[in-house]
Amino acid sequence: MSTTELNPRPLRISPFIKFCRWSLLLTGIAYGAYHHRRFKRKEDARRAEELRLKPARDAKLAEEKRLALIAEQKMLDEFFLPKAK
Repeated sequence: MSTTELNPRPLRISPFIKFCRWSLLLTGIAYGAYHHRRFKRKEDARRAEELRLKPARDAKLAEEKRLALIAEQKMLDEFFLPKAK
C-alpha cells in the first residue's frame, strides 16, 4: 500500500459552500441564543410565581396530611379496639 491510498488529498470546497456553512452555523447560534433568552424569562416568571404560592400550597398539604393521619388513626382504633357490646 502506498501512502497516497491511505491519505488522499482533501477536496477543495467552494468558497460559496464554506460561506453558506458558516452563515448557517452562526444563524443557528443566534437563533438558539434568542430563544434561550426568551424561554429563560418565561421560566423565571413561572418559578417566581411558584415561590410566591409555595407557603399556601405547603399549608394545604400539611392540613391534608394531618386529616389523613387523623382518619387513619381512627380507622386503626376501630380495628384494634372494637367497641364492647
